[in-house]
Amino acid sequence: MKITTIGGVLAGAILFSGTAFAGPQMTFGPEDKGVLQLDYKGQFQMTVRDIGSGTNNENTTSNFNFRRNRLALMGAYGDMFSLYVQTEFTEDANVGTLKVADANQGTSFQMLDAVMRFKFDDALKVNVGKFKYNFSRENLEACENPLTLDRSLFIRAPYVTTRDMGVAVWGNAFQDIFQYRLDVMEGRKAVSGDAAPDSSFRTSLRAHVTLLDPEKEYGYKGTYMGKKKVLTVGAAYQFEPNVAYSNTVTKTGGKDYKAWTVDAFFEYPLSTIGTATVSGAYAKYDLDKAYQGANPDAGTIDLNGEKNGYYMKAGYMLPNLPLQFFARYEKWTFAKLNGVYDQRVDWFGGGANYYFRDQNLKLTFEASNTGFHKGTGTTVDGSKDFMTYITQLQLIF
Repeated sequence: MKITTIGGVLAGAILFSGTAFAGPQMTFGPEDKGVLQLDYKGQFQMTVRDIGSGTNNENTTSNFNFRRNRLALMGAYGDMFSLYVQTEFTEDANVGTLKVADANQGTSFQMLDAVMRFKFDDALKVNVGKFKYNFSRENLEACENPLTLDRSLFIRAPYVTTRDMGVAVWGNAFQDIFQYRLDVMEGRKAVSGDAAPDSSFRTSLRAHVTLLDPEKEYGYKGTYMGKKKVLTVGAAYQFEPNVAYSNTVTKTGGKDYKAWTVDAFFEYPLSTIGTATVSGAYAKYDLDKAYQGANPDAGTIDLNGEKNGYYMKAGYMLPNLPLQFFARYEKWTFAKLNGVYDQRVDWFGGGANYYFRDQNLKLTFEASNTGFHKGTGTTVDGSKDFMTYITQLQLIF
């Protein structure tokens, strides 16, 4: 085995992972057909929120933390097979999307991704293992390549994280203008009939059309920093039958889960003017009104339960300076959030990215406001509007 720098072998062998590579590379086997590479990905944050501590949780909360802290191993053997394994360590994630935890959340270590990838043809590729499911573009955008500070805080599907376990078949056609994706995933983890009416797989179908420079990888980017001209329109549908009870006490009222989304992304660079980026999506997550039951399953309500909404985001990157300004607006309606039915949340924020070494070394600042339409307007029922200010340093090495 020998150790080399990033070069032609990596470009040809780890080819279809769609990630920016920076770490050391090892080659092995006959004619050095095998390759392994190790990356570190860190996002260190300083967060200030104007509520969450003190009497009645109405004083300012300050926090230092890693948003992401990951080690990734990428490997390939020849042109057909590759793998991607990524771990994540989280520590004291006490400042959440809508509230500050009342006890230290401690640490956790997880296998975030573990996926085997087979490329039979550009039109036929198969992923097997734990990886991102094929639904929203927002979730499929690389978290190290966003336009704004991070992806939407409200886009996650019920009963899963940003990843799931299963098999995906996907590929590109018509000179990479069209891309299709079909996956069969675990969905809600297998549980007994005491917890759920059935145990079935979750199926997703996604497709997009890209009209300028192609987006042909499995993952997307929130910005290409003026290096590509992109116009992509996509849509997806997701379904899992009998996922939850509307009455967990009597074990009745089995409900299906279904969701759909449409999205669009546009980025266009002009050498003397700069690069403009605009994207948006609408998504509806439907749990067949399980929240109206007498004792609905906890997964059918609150942040990741039944909901619908949209986001819009835009950016502008200066032509001769690695400085990019951005803004985002989101509007979501939750079936039941913090005990309030039909709660609506408006989220808007803006800030800037400064790229010292592209995405490999980047400083971001974002200020955001979270507003609620219903409730007492206090911290008692979690309906008090609040501001959050985050400064983040990203390093990929």
